[in-house]
Amino acid sequence: MKIIVLGAGQVGRTVAISLTEEDNDVTVVDTEASILQEIADTTDLRTVAGQASFPEVLRLAGAEDADMIIAATDSDETNIVAIQIAYTLFRTPAKIARIRSQDYMREKNLFSNEHIPIDVIISPEQLITEHIERIIEHPGAIQVVDFAQGRVRLVGVEVQRSAPMAGRPLAHMPDLLDGVHTRVAAIYRGDERVVPDGSTVLRAGDVVFYLGQRKDAGLIMALFHDVDEPCRHVMIAGGGNIGLLLARKLERFYRVKVLEADEARAEFIAGELASAMVLHGDAANKEMLIDESVSEMDVFCALTNDDEANILSAMLARRMGADKVMSLINRPAYVDLVERDIIDVAVSPQQITIGALLTLIRRGDVVAVHSLRRGSAEALEGVAHGDRETSALVGRSIGELKLPGSANIGVVVRGEEVLVTHHDLVIEPEDHLIVLVTDKRQIHDVEKLFQVGVTFV
Repeated sequence: MKIIVLGAGQVGRTVAISLTEEDNDVTVVDTEASILQEIADTTDLRTVAGQASFPEVLRLAGAEDADMIIAATDSDETNIVAIQIAYTLFRTPAKIARIRSQDYMREKNLFSNEHIPIDVIISPEQLITEHIERIIEHPGAIQVVDFAQGRVRLVGVEVQRSAPMAGRPLAHMPDLLDGVHTRVAAIYRGDERVVPDGSTVLRAGDVVFYLGQRKDAGLIMALFHDVDEPCRHVMIAGGGNIGLLLARKLERFYRVKVLEADEARAEFIAGELASAMVLHGDAANKEMLIDESVSEMDVFCALTNDDEANILSAMLARRMGADKVMSLINRPAYVDLVERDIIDVAVSPQQITIGALLTLIRRGDVVAVHSLRRGSAEALEGVAHGDRETSALVGRSIGELKLPGSANIGVVVRGEEVLVTHHDLVIEPEDHLIVLVTDKRQIHDVEKLFQVGVTFV
């Protein structure tokens, strides 16, 4: 697939690299020649310097025969104009734009071929907010993603030493769940991937990814992680777009405090929120955190635009007694340094955004993709079509399927039914399969399973 990525910032660059690793022909456009030179020196990406919304720049990038354009610059307006020009002049088939402003997002009829021809809008702020909200819903989780329109949930959790399943084999789980069905789809022991089966004994510190119905996710988590009380108190450091969106979502269910360093911004968001308490102050100020009872917080979220400030305030909040600390971190190198050892959850905008984009380029009928483990693994939802003669899936039991070694089908959604997989479950046409792939290099092999061919053998 020939893809043009507009914008070489953190999101654009990460998306472009991820796409080129999957054998796509990717060109990156940006105004900063030094950034493009660095990309050209370290990757196989083609680069073009210039304003992303200029017709000649798009032409130089190959827009005349591109299959997809992804507008991911820092400017909503540049992204909108670039997409309009790509459609008007080049009739680019697939057009995706990152739109940050909620003012644009609120206008439901604005984006269409008759008006602004954006096929898919990616809102990082919205995606990040939903990501954090799901984790807060499950104290102890390090990642939570949804499939099948929210009916199926994949949860990643670190096994605690005192948890019921610590030191026990997976085959013991049904005895503890009393009829609730789940499937452990992946286990990580440090950087090592452990293939789960009934004899696998869980150790404290293992990271387990399990699949099940959304309504059962909390009950299943209790097998791996002690949860004494549900979350009640949340403190948000940073009242930017993400902080404000998150506070709006959470204030209906939790007691929320927002700390904002800019006085005018603090006054503005105070007027936008119904019950959350908004305070003017620096979240890295120890006295401020003491005064606002950070030690009583179930969750502390550092969501400013400054990675270093987020890490510092999250470390301080953790040291002062906050139960769980989360930090928004844009630089991938920082995530590797601080996650789990220094803070509980590092929220990476790039990885969250990539999942939404990958859904659009997967071959076969793949309807949802989520990036896991900082991009080294993926979970996807694909639809099985055809029959036994034309499909590698339909008419075959789970045990018969020729899956790549790192792939694990955890759940099959059949109409209104959510079926946790077992060896003898036979795939039927239009089943939705939730697959976790721990080795991203095998993604294409999984995609092929969902393709239908008249000459399939």
